[in-house]
Amino acid sequence: MSNEFQLDLSQHNPPEYRAPDAKEWEMGRFKNKTKCLFHTRPERPTEPNVGFLSYEPGAGFRLHKHDFAQVWYVIEGEFNMGGKIYGPGTVVFHGDPHYEEAMTTETGGILFFVQYQGPTTSARPVYEGRMNIKGEVREIIASDLER
Repeated sequence: MSNEFQLDLSQHNPPEYRAPDAKEWEMGRFKNKTKCLFHTRPERPTEPNVGFLSYEPGAGFRLHKHDFAQVWYVIEGEFNMGGKIYGPGTVVFHGDPHYEEAMTTETGGILFFVQYQGPTTSARPVYEGRMNIKGEVREIIASDLER
């Protein structure tokens, strides 16, 4: 296929590719496991958190809120979110700022997630030490439900 137009790409970033199998699961803050393929960090503050969350049967979290935005996609399992059951193929959008309804799963399951800087709040998602727990998992405290 011929390209009759020449594009100046010098000011644009190339695509980045990550394979989920190349990353190990880490312990998440709601006693789940996370596999974050891309994540916000000081040298790339607008990079989104992108990856997978795995929940064991009976796992979940309480009502809480965030200032960033995010999208979830249910890959497997059934999740009770806000009193309704959602299964594979469900897409959940959380604008900024947002709250997340309490979520539980009796089947266990996996969610794909994208968390990104809030377009209205400019708040960034958190990664280190929150999406991936370093050391021993502790009980959830009030400040965990605020960001």
